[in-house]
Amino acid sequence: MQHIINFLIKNKNFILFLVLLCISLLFTIQSHSYHKSKFINSANWLSGGIYEKANGISSYFNLASENDRLLEENRRLKNILYNKKDSLSTIQFVDSTSFPTDYLFRSAKITKNSYASRNNTLLINKGSYDSIAKDMGVVNATGVIGKIDQVSGSHATVISILSSISKINAQLKNTNHFGTLTWDGKNPNIVQLEDIEKLVKFTENDTIITGGNSTLFPKGIPIGIIKDFQLNTTENLYNINVQLFNDMTNLEHVYIIENLHREEIDNLLAPEN
Repeated sequence: MQHIINFLIKNKNFILFLVLLCISLLFTIQSHSYHKSKFINSANWLSGGIYEKANGISSYFNLASENDRLLEENRRLKNILYNKKDSLSTIQFVDSTSFPTDYLFRSAKITKNSYASRNNTLLINKGSYDSIAKDMGVVNATGVIGKIDQVSGSHATVISILSSISKINAQLKNTNHFGTLTWDGKNPNIVQLEDIEKLVKFTENDTIITGGNSTLFPKGIPIGIIKDFQLNTTENLYNINVQLFNDMTNLEHVYIIENLHREEIDNLLAPEN
């Protein structure tokens, strides 16, 4: 202990200099948006590289379960394809780019996932170099994950559906009534659907999907099922708990959704000056 005290006394000027330097850097980053943006991008790049290396090791031991998930996704896609009316008679080898497109899906991999805090984020291994941008929707084969927040060249952070600031347009699949999906910060498997009025008829286990009333997600992406609900008699609105299809504690591969008409829609809906 005496050696440590002697070291601190001997180097007190240098240590004071380092402390003051760190404080000045912190104030500079907090007070200037440009410096703050550069700091976040650098942090994303550094932490992204570290987490990606660590995640690569753990992924090796999860290949069997990941293959099962991919097989399940292929099974669902084949069911959609071959159960469409007249789909077998109309399948041809054509260039899909010749058809009008509303959304582009890009694949990515989660290298860091948090789900135990009030505002959870994820880190993915794609960024602006891969045409990923802020406020794009993020999903996987099972359902909704969140939306893109901060973006650097090769990585991006995702605001999880498990976040107090997450607001996602959702609807009751059987009735087409819309509400807002939020999270109360308690259970990582349960989110809340708000703004559903008293007159709406539904039951437990009804499916909740994306409503398509925002530029984030197409309509119809699965979210979960109604676990339980209670009527708020003061506001005549239901408090609905939704059991997520996704296990948010066990995520790996995701799809980033780009709405190709987003800029046009935003311009139309923007308030006039």
